Amino acid sequence: MGFVRNGEVVLRYSVQGRADAPVLALVNSLGTDARIWDGVIERLVPHYRLLSYDKRGHGLSDAPPGPYALADHLSDLAAVLDHLGVERLALAGVSVGGLIAQGFALAQPQRLSALILCDTAGRIGNDGLWSERIAAVENGGMVALADLLVERWFSPGYRAAEADAVTGWRNMLLRTPAIGYAGTCATLRDTDLTEAIAAIGLPTLVVAGDADLATPPELVQATAQRIPGAQFKIMPGVGHIPSIEQPGLLAGLIATFLSEAGYGNKPKL
Repeated sequence: MGFVRNGEVVLRYSVQGRADAPVLALVNSLGTDARIWDGVIERLVPHYRLLSYDKRGHGLSDAPPGPYALADHLSDLAAVLDHLGVERLALAGVSVGGLIAQGFALAQPQRLSALILCDTAGRIGNDGLWSERIAAVENGGMVALADLLVERWFSPGYRAAEADAVTGWRNMLLRTPAIGYAGTCATLRDTDLTEAIAAIGLPTLVVAGDADLATPPELVQATAQRIPGAQFKIMPGVGHIPSIEQPGLLAGLIATFLSEAGYGNKPKL
């Protein structure tokens, strides 16, 4: 684990795996930190160099006053990569992390070998939704949204079978700085890449959980259809954060895709 400064913001990151292995960077979702990727990292770390970080406003990274623009998140990611000397990588993101990944693919395509987008879209929600979320958290803190968000994050099956784990992830959400959550809601409110992503020319895998209430499968699939040559995969019985509910299945999809894209050898998981 380490820290890097980007302007006035200090970002927490973690790197695991061999220094000479192909790099796969992972970007977390709204209201979470990099720990949501632990199950995927555990399975892929023998074969890749796994980089995860807490985006601004989340985890152990600074939470400056918002609003945060997409450009702020792209600058943060670039700062982490530059600090570690990473010139070429595959990039994966979930939800707003997937939006950041799309933006990075458009801004710095020369750095990417492949792109993995989980439960995300070129445009997520609308102005009214995110303005309501900002007002709710500013007035009532994270507890005002916690139950709603947990229901949207996880499938009914996971909530029933893994009640203790759900409590733990809810605790992570509650400990997210309200200012960081609201600042990132503004990113989602103000970003629409629906038309721009047609210019992405990278090998791309798009994954959706079929029980996702936050970014329904049809929305995610429509995003995949806008990216030339993108693959689209459905994960049955999975909600909005597949790296938590089905890390083994997601790791397998990622490993197969990266191998087919010519980025590293296909590992036996």
